[in-house]
Amino acid sequence: MKTMRSFGFRSCLLVASLVAAGSSGAQTRVPSTATGEWPTYGGDLASTKYSPLDQISGANFSSLKVMWRTKSPDNLLSVTQPGGGEWTANSKLVFDQLLLDDPNRWRDGAPPLTGNFKATPLMVGGVLYVNSPASVGAAVDARTGATLWVYNPKSYEAGTTTMSLRWVQKGVAWWSDGKEERVFWGTGDGYLVGVDAKTGRPLPGFGKNGRVDLMEGLPRAQRGARDYLNALTYSVQSPPFVVGDLIITPASISSLIINKEQIPGWIRAFDVRTGAVKWTFKTVPQPGEFGNETWKDGSWAYAGKVTAWTQLSADVELGHLYVPTNTTAPDYYGGHRLGDNLFAESILALDLATGKRLWHFQTVHHGLWDYDNPAAPNLIDITVRGKPVKAIAQITKQGFVYTFDRVTGKPIWPIKETRVPDSDIPGEVASRTQPIPSKPAPFEYQGVTVDSLADFTPEIRKAAQDAVAPFRIGPLFTPPSTVGTVMRPGATGGGNWSGAAVDPETGMLYVPSRNAFSIARVIPQDPKLGGNLRYMQVPAERTPAIPGGIPLLKPPYSRMTAINMNTGDHAWMVPTGNGDRIRNLPALKPLNLPPLGGDVTMSGPLLTKTLLIYALTAGGSKGGPRLVAYDKSTGKELASADLPGSAIGTPITYQLDGKQYISLTVNGPPGEQPELVALALP
Repeated sequence: MKTMRSFGFRSCLLVASLVAAGSSGAQTRVPSTATGEWPTYGGDLASTKYSPLDQISGANFSSLKVMWRTKSPDNLLSVTQPGGGEWTANSKLVFDQLLLDDPNRWRDGAPPLTGNFKATPLMVGGVLYVNSPASVGAAVDARTGATLWVYNPKSYEAGTTTMSLRWVQKGVAWWSDGKEERVFWGTGDGYLVGVDAKTGRPLPGFGKNGRVDLMEGLPRAQRGARDYLNALTYSVQSPPFVVGDLIITPASISSLIINKEQIPGWIRAFDVRTGAVKWTFKTVPQPGEFGNETWKDGSWAYAGKVTAWTQLSADVELGHLYVPTNTTAPDYYGGHRLGDNLFAESILALDLATGKRLWHFQTVHHGLWDYDNPAAPNLIDITVRGKPVKAIAQITKQGFVYTFDRVTGKPIWPIKETRVPDSDIPGEVASRTQPIPSKPAPFEYQGVTVDSLADFTPEIRKAAQDAVAPFRIGPLFTPPSTVGTVMRPGATGGGNWSGAAVDPETGMLYVPSRNAFSIARVIPQDPKLGGNLRYMQVPAERTPAIPGGIPLLKPPYSRMTAINMNTGDHAWMVPTGNGDRIRNLPALKPLNLPPLGGDVTMSGPLLTKTLLIYALTAGGSKGGPRLVAYDKSTGKELASADLPGSAIGTPITYQLDGKQYISLTVNGPPGEQPELVALALP
């Protein structure tokens, strides 16, 4: 193991910024949150989502006003429809609703679904960079919201994106060597696009005319291939990760398959100037490679997915890249891939220069629950039992935080292999144990028992018991079943892509989460489908529900948890939102319930020197969506500011001309495209 001099966390972030900017020691301006900018998805390569700006405080937060608002770049699309004519922005929105009402309406040539504007903007040099659900990139003036350029790679012409009835893009990556600037993003049809940051024009020397085919060189990758929901099998939905002169690109590969064969999600680094592959790490190990024996009966030869669909982190001082991987396909049936299945659902530490594995930890063995590692690991320097530790913390869908020494991979607190339930699906062999961390305690409820069902009144408890009676319930890691297993957290978490935020000054980790369930169901595959799976995962035909819209489970339905990572202890936990929609239900309103949470989207947290900032869907001055400022030390709500629509993406903060802004994507007015907005003090 290489030895390194010990620098402070701030020094590490400065080095990260230097490398991200391609600096070789020249005196160039280095964008960072310390200079009032936001040059990468998580604010920095450590994914802290932290900025030292403090002009906006708890005392003045409620005075925030929308300074400008601009439509998603998709508002400018002109998409030719089959048979002639064009789809306008309004007709696309109508089509979105038709598709949600009836997914079978999808067809080739239909317009992209443009309402899911999840992108977190970057801000460098007074310019915001975003991409849209239809993979359109744009630059926006950070002072005024004026659109500076738009580049449309027309990826939607290939068809619906991977596993998405609502198309998804979460952001772009920025790079500079001090002379030129470039912006990169992935597309719904599996390309990596590179453009000039000043003009938006494709880079002629990058790939082929500014585009790299990410499916090229991958086994079993076929352009135009579709899953059984008739969506493309390979796409990119999270921002590329730029470190020095390398680009590492996440991938979204379909779980909804009828054949056991799928594209493998190899982790690859590309040259930032040419697009050439610099190194490859094979996430499904081949013969002779470490971990190959964890794929029984030769399943390594056809198993696929096993990639990072979400964001990444890096420590450039150590030369480490940290990759959170997902499960293999299909998610809920593993009878064709017996064994632990390394490196699925793992945290991988790779050498930045070579892509070689340095250490790994598998958070779920032989995954059967779609418990992907959903967010970038947070890098945090802490003091444990009096000793400084360069740590890494990985939040999970299942509600755990796995914490390691990021140099060695050694757990900070013991992780115990714990017996879990067996599967009764023919041919399935669930792992007998799963790794359970001793610290921190889970940040979300786990498993479903009668005691966890809603009990606002005896009648409601009885209705909840009746609702779950046809299903299987049990503790965390109860396997999928043919009747449907009620799994909690559900497949969307717990934690998800919105991730956590880190305060480098205190060692606190802030995790938003949702108390929700999903149904894990598999059935024998219908021979008419022509596939080779013995069992396949299917959407639940029904879900347990209590009449009147009453939630099935006890509250809170969402919360924020603050964890002191120096000790592994929870500092506080509060519901996020009052949950008035639930509290005011006819059966519950007379009970005068306390705050229940549930007023959330997937939008993530933002930390500043003085505040924890998070978006809620309700509670504004007119009952509508708002940004909330929380006291970082207690979780007390300090103030809020109205938003013009519900948050979709995670907010950022930046400073220009002495003024601090907060910017994020929100839903537009009814019938209109979503927007990018910026708030500041008047």
